[in-house]
Amino acid sequence: MKNTLIKLISCSLLFVCSAFSIYAQQITKFGVVDTAKVYNAYFRNSAPVRNYEKKKAEFQQEINKYTDELQKLQSKKAEYEKNGNDSLAMKTQAEITRKTDFLVEYTNAKNVELESMQKTLQGSDAFYNKLYDTLSRVAESGGYSMILSLQQSNAILWYSNSVDVTEQVISELGK
Repeated sequence: MKNTLIKLISCSLLFVCSAFSIYAQQITKFGVVDTAKVYNAYFRNSAPVRNYEKKKAEFQQEINKYTDELQKLQSKKAEYEKNGNDSLAMKTQAEITRKTDFLVEYTNAKNVELESMQKTLQGSDAFYNKLYDTLSRVAESGGYSMILSLQQSNAILWYSNSVDVTEQVISELGK
């Protein structure tokens, strides 16, 4: 009887310890998400991004036009110098300088405009609210205790691809 009681207590202790061990192993589950990839996938086909890309292309087209004009003026100036027409060469140089200054100012202004548009796109509160809600759903349904961003990876030294929930977040975000 005493042996049976000792065996029963031992088995109970062994069961409790193994159950606790299994529970302890399942407490923490981490996931990582590449928020830059999510952002690009979410906005790839959005109207604001298409508008940004259109503006960017238009600005580049204008810059190319002004650059072509400058190259033609440079050729004209070289031709005037070759023919010994110094007064026309000097007039052309003055026009080149004026147009170069304009092009530099134009390029700087358009770059500021594009940067502003890009910051507006990236700072969209609606996107981040939706991202947070989606991350919450993915974490809860996947049993994750924590989702880490790969962009703030200074604390992440290594991770297994099995914890990367980026594709799931992209899929859920599109719903």
